[in-house]
This record gives sequence, C-alpha cells and structure tokens, in this order.
Amino acid sequence: MFTRYVLPLVGVCTLVFAVTQILKAQQKPEQVSPAIEPGKSPYTKQLAGSGIIEPETENILIGSHVPGVVDKLFIKVGDTIKPGDRIFQIDERTLRAELKYRESMLASAQAQLGKLKKMPRDEERPVNEAKVKEAEIALQDMQQQYDRVQKLGSSVSQEELIRRQLAAELSRQQLNRAKADFALWSAGAWQYDKDISQAAVDQANAQLEQTKTELTRLTVKAPMVRWKLDTNGVEVPDNANTQYRVLQVNIRPGEYVGNTPGQAAIVLGVVGQLHVRVDIDENDIARYQPSLVGIAKPRGNPDVSFKLKFVRLEPYVIPKRSLTGANTERVDTRVLQVVYALQGDQKNIFVGQQMDVFLDAGGK
Repeated sequence: MFTRYVLPLVGVCTLVFAVTQILKAQQKPEQVSPAIEPGKSPYTKQLAGSGIIEPETENILIGSHVPGVVDKLFIKVGDTIKPGDRIFQIDERTLRAELKYRESMLASAQAQLGKLKKMPRDEERPVNEAKVKEAEIALQDMQQQYDRVQKLGSSVSQEELIRRQLAAELSRQQLNRAKADFALWSAGAWQYDKDISQAAVDQANAQLEQTKTELTRLTVKAPMVRWKLDTNGVEVPDNANTQYRVLQVNIRPGEYVGNTPGQAAIVLGVVGQLHVRVDIDENDIARYQPSLVGIAKPRGNPDVSFKLKFVRLEPYVIPKRSLTGANTERVDTRVLQVVYALQGDQKNIFVGQQMDVFLDAGGK
C-alpha cells in the first residue's frame, strides 16, 4: 500500500526538479559591469594599439665595463643625477696595487735614462785622468830600463834585452788603452743606449696609463646623451640642462656584476618629457600615417586622456613583445613601433605604464 504511493511521488519530484533545472539553464545571466571600464575610442574609424610609457631618451640600461664586486653605490631609486655623476664603483684594490707597481717601474726606467743623460760624471774625471797619468809614468819607467840595457851592449844577454823591450811595448799599449777609456768616458753614454732607455720609459709610462684607464673603468658614471657643435664644428657634450632620474636599481654593495648583455644594473631616463611607444599591428601598417591625430588613455583610468604629438617611427618591423591579453592577439604578430610625446599634465603617469592608444583613421 505504501509502495503504491511512494513511487509516483518520487517520479513527480524528479520531473519537477528536471523542469526547474532546465528553466534555470535557459535564463540569461545578469550582465556584470567590469570594475574599471576599459578605454574607449572617440573615433568612428580608428587605429588602436597598446603603448608603453618611456622617458625622453628611452630607458638607458646601465651596465659595467668590467665584471667585479660592487664596492660603493652612490645613488638610490628616485634620485636626480647629471651626466658624469658617479653611479657605482667596482672593488679596485687589485688595480690600486698594480698602479703602485707600474709607478715604481716608471720611476726606475726614468732614473736609468737620467743616469745615461748625466754621463760623463764630473766626479769620475780625476780617477780617469789619474789612470792615464799612471800609464804614462809606467811607460816612461819601462822605456828608460830598456834604453839602459840597450846601451850596455854585449854585456847583457839577448834574452834580457828582448824582455825589456817587450815590457816597454806592453806599457805603451796600456797607456793607449787608458787614453781610449778616457776618451770613451768623456764622450758620455752611447746614443743607442739612451734610445733603448727612452723606449723603456715610454713602455713603462704606457703601462701606467693603461692601469689608470682600467682603474677609471671601475667607476660607472651617467652617460653623455646630448651633443652640439662648437665654433670649430666639432661635436662636444651639451649636458648643461640634462638630468637623469634613477628609475631602477638592481644591485647592492657586495653583489657581483658582470657584463652580460641584456642585464641592466641601473636603469636611467630623462623624464622631463614622457613618451609613449605604440605598437602598430602589421595588418594596420598600410593604414598608418604619421599625420594621424590621436589620444592615449592610461590602463585603469579611462577618464583621463592625453593628446599625442608625433616624434618618430622606427622603420624596422619587429616581433611583438608587449602582450595585452586580448583573445584575438597572436604571439607571432609583428609590429611597427611609433613614438609619440604626451601632451598635457603628466601627473601620476610613470615610466613603464601601459596605455591604450587610439588614432583617428577617418577618411582612410
């Protein structure tokens, strides 16, 4: 009796549940507004692209000339510095020791050259003159002995006569050698010896300058970015009004830095006038003209817009690197990069911030 009423009741409940679920599935979901409205274009026909804020000079990625351990860091994020100001310094103790060694080598070579240039030495003159006088007296003595023996005639053996003669001749040659030594001393240093010594000085000086250059390379400074022509038509630095802002610091004292490409120890930029680098899709390049006017809107703040002033385009089309997350975006897309200057109050706009850029393509 109980089973007779339960089974139909279960069937009716199942049917009601199924109908309810079907009706819920067919209901349209409520439209949910995004937390922040995306930027909208004010133009009927447009070219749109994503942009990145960058400083006037683009981002300057500062590296190190030589690898080593950071000893001193002279800046911090947000500082304003001028071209030529010190940024950081690599440990220089090894090169300081080498510099002292090079200086001592140069001093030794200069002393050797100075010694050759001072020859003959006046203090040595009496000594050399005395040697010549001594040789003259010795020759005179031997000659007199030979003359006396020769006068004795047959009373002296032939052997004794020859011995006296050879002794006199030996004294004569010793005198000639003393005179030659005196003449050589009087002439001073040989010019070729001076040239060799001068070359040693030049070599030591070059090695010293090389060490000094390597020492200066251990201190990284802010680069010179602007140039002008002087009255002689020569390019000279024009950085009187240039100021950098330290945008990023990726090193600390005690850390090792290398010269690996693409790894920036410090990021600088001239942020007086902000630029936006816009990626124009390769499918839209044919429609693009530098004369197009447009606006840029910051991501997350669509109510703010900036007018754009064309600065330059980079004619080399490159693979797209900045991804916006749109479903229609392809990773293998290539883009033409165009740089615009932002017009208006740039408050609360930062380097590296993404912008939505819309260009008026009306009539195209």
